[in-house]
Amino acid sequence: MSKEQERKYYEINEAQARTAHNMMSMSDYEGGSKTREYRRYVDRAYDLAERVAKERPTQAERLYSMAGRYSRRMAEYMNKESSIGCMCPSVLISGAGNFPVKKKEKQNQAWERNHEFWKETQKILSKIEGAVYGKDIIKSGDQDAVERLEEKLESLKETQERMKAANKAIRMKDTEKGDECLRNMGYSEEQIKNLREPDFCGRIGYPSYMLQNNNANIHRIEGRLKQLKEAKEKGTKETEFEIFKVVENTETMRLQIIFDGKPDPEVRAVLKKNGFKWAPSQGAWQRMLNSAGKYALNRVKEELEVMQNDN
Repeated sequence: MSKEQERKYYEINEAQARTAHNMMSMSDYEGGSKTREYRRYVDRAYDLAERVAKERPTQAERLYSMAGRYSRRMAEYMNKESSIGCMCPSVLISGAGNFPVKKKEKQNQAWERNHEFWKETQKILSKIEGAVYGKDIIKSGDQDAVERLEEKLESLKETQERMKAANKAIRMKDTEKGDECLRNMGYSEEQIKNLREPDFCGRIGYPSYMLQNNNANIHRIEGRLKQLKEAKEKGTKETEFEIFKVVENTETMRLQIIFDGKPDPEVRAVLKKNGFKWAPSQGAWQRMLNSAGKYALNRVKEELEVMQNDN
């Protein structure tokens, strides 16, 4: 059984939430209500992730990571919602006289953009829900590789933008304004303090090497995604040889060698030596469909050809 992971929550700007509420409503703001609302959303994601993790431990890390992303994005959404709410009061609060119509229009546009961000964020929750109800079960690592890599790539890109935005806020001349930006991004007071603390080189914020390393990972995964998608677009290919058939199976992303019957022990030794494993469900000797697999296939063909010539 998978061990439950600690839930990660981000800071909700309660002071700003109170101000936004007071600009929109005649009722009193209940302290901490925005944080409690945020945690209800996030707890649902973690509850679902834990449910899957208990039943399918191999998916635990991925599902907890998705719940963590959902937590961070929901904090950003809710803090942004409060920030937008502070842009312009409701006409019920300010009265109709000299009401700032253009400011209200800008506020509505900002709310629309933030709502689009919310809809994208809910897709993460939908994927977690899909895993609970069996829509996201990984039957083959390779079949699911494209989806996994796309999720990881999206997460890395979000992290890159978040680090850049945090560094921009940290370097603002107006420190208080910079800290307010960080709070709206979901950073806690302790996290802000740590970001402002110079490291051994006197750097504040996220150091350049962290952004460079993360960017390198983005390029690496983009390359891997391109390779996988190209392979799947080509479709499954079969090639007949004298004593076996080779299948480039793009459905399972496996390079398969199929014999008419059970190969001799010497042949099996060659296959195993070159990384091919027997898959009873496929009736084939197989390994990953990639450049290394194709190189191994060429070695198998060469060694079997030598064996045939010797006989």
